[in-house]
Amino acid sequence: MERRTFLQTTLAAGGIAAIPTLTNAQDATTGPVREFFELRTYLLKPGKQPLLDAYLRDALIPALNRSGIKQVGVFTETPAPETPAVYLLIAYHSLDQMTAAAASLETDAVYLKAAAEYLAIPATDAVYDRIESSLLHAFETMPTLESPDKRGRLFNLRIYESHNEAASKKKIEMFNKGEIAIFRRTGLTPVLFGEAILGTRIPNLTYLLAFDDDTARTEAWNKFRVDPEWLKLKSIPEYEDKRIVSKITNKLLKPTDYSQI
Repeated sequence: MERRTFLQTTLAAGGIAAIPTLTNAQDATTGPVREFFELRTYLLKPGKQPLLDAYLRDALIPALNRSGIKQVGVFTETPAPETPAVYLLIAYHSLDQMTAAAASLETDAVYLKAAAEYLAIPATDAVYDRIESSLLHAFETMPTLESPDKRGRLFNLRIYESHNEAASKKKIEMFNKGEIAIFRRTGLTPVLFGEAILGTRIPNLTYLLAFDDDTARTEAWNKFRVDPEWLKLKSIPEYEDKRIVSKITNKLLKPTDYSQI
């Protein structure tokens, strides 16, 4: 069974709506193609980040770039948590591109040589406990990743979980019908908005914002909270947080020196 067919079958078996075949072209009837985002979290063993950094910087990211993927972000939490973690963000134009990129690693001699030390690590000296991974589908009103300029050196990763699928869809609707536009106007610069279609803690939506620094982040959130359009939007009964959001995860991230986002 082909990789993409297997993924589509897996999604259907899990009760997830079928995802249409996507290409790099723009569809005249549906608008710009909505990208897919893979968000990996490497839960590291103590002292192993340098080895993971070397693998990502010198082996994986160059290989992904060779396969046509140009924007790969790598981030760490700030302040550093007790259990260190590295976040890897990959933007794909389609599921076909995602599966092709994964397959290309198996035959990429340059990658295999650069990754040799990392791939040969024994179980007794593991780099990480596990990798947690989510596959996100971009929102209709923000169909592609928007990489910030180099001023954006602080990122805010937020995950909104809902008690069921309908509630999650309603929160996504709220973002599409006005909240993202308010974000932009108040200085909450979006990088991506995506609905989780595979991963943990589903149903959820995930978004990433960029700021110059923590002062800019605080000022933007304060401006957003008192914005008249936001106050009007959140007062609509069907959009009340208690009805559609059950948990919010909030993390501050900084890019590594080799991150492409």
